[in-house]
Amino acid sequence: MYTSDVEAAKALQVKFKELKDTIGKVIVGQHEVVDSVIISILCNGHSLLVGVPGLAKTLLVSTIARVLDLEFKRIQFTPDLMPSDITGAEILDEHRNFKFIKGPLFSNIILADEINRTPPKTQAALLEAMQERNVTISGENHKLPAPFFVLATQNPIEQEGTYPLPEAQLDRFMFNIWLDYPSFQEELDVVKNTTTDRVTDLPKVMTGEEILYFQHLVRRVPVPDNVMEYAVALVHKTRPNEQGSDLARNYISWGAGPRASQNLILGAKCNALLRGKFSPDIEDVKSVALPILRHRVVRNYKAEAEGLKIEDLINKLMG
Repeated sequence: MYTSDVEAAKALQVKFKELKDTIGKVIVGQHEVVDSVIISILCNGHSLLVGVPGLAKTLLVSTIARVLDLEFKRIQFTPDLMPSDITGAEILDEHRNFKFIKGPLFSNIILADEINRTPPKTQAALLEAMQERNVTISGENHKLPAPFFVLATQNPIEQEGTYPLPEAQLDRFMFNIWLDYPSFQEELDVVKNTTTDRVTDLPKVMTGEEILYFQHLVRRVPVPDNVMEYAVALVHKTRPNEQGSDLARNYISWGAGPRASQNLILGAKCNALLRGKFSPDIEDVKSVALPILRHRVVRNYKAEAEGLKIEDLINKLMG
């Protein structure tokens, strides 16, 4: 597709700017959120979008799917949703033969809306698909299309009747992205744009084939030893054991695992490429650390009593 990795890296920068500009026609503000979602896609990861209702979480995911020219499915997670409702099931056809009918998971981008409102059994079915990129029905594996991403949403303020995601499933998400309220000017622009009958036409910026190519390009980016050591040391600092920091022993009950170190390096590689660098530095690690560590570090009662947020602890660990 490109004659060299340098040429491909420059092309990715151009594509990234086009993506941001095109998405910006629909999504007002939320620049860091858009950056994080694009980075997770280019790193072949999944993202959890957390925010109160009305912050355009669903619109953001559907808009990204449109500009990436990928097949998009939305699954509304509810308490009565069964695993077969998302993975598909075998049925008897008119010739009395079993036939597999694919569920909505067989798509490129999956919006798992209100993921914490469905029972653990259905969450576990999604977990296998996220990790293995296939589903198992009646002992037979069915591969999911590539590229494949799960972008899940969660409402942080309504927890009654929900099923909190277990740590194992949270760890499968590369990023935990918090969406905040827009500024006054941004909200004014949102109201102006959404209270008319204007329809925004969005061009296709990147194909699935290009995404797969750029995913391999991200993996080929070289990383200096000091950056690798910084990322691993940062993750070690979150663990409340003899290898961890005093801050972790005092305020953290559970630290991040090795998958956090892997994601920090992958995220730093991609962040560097998107900003015109051919190799990441420590600042690239710091720029992706918060959404990567936020859902992998658990505060203890002392931190809660003193009003310390996870973000405060991670920022202190980064120095």
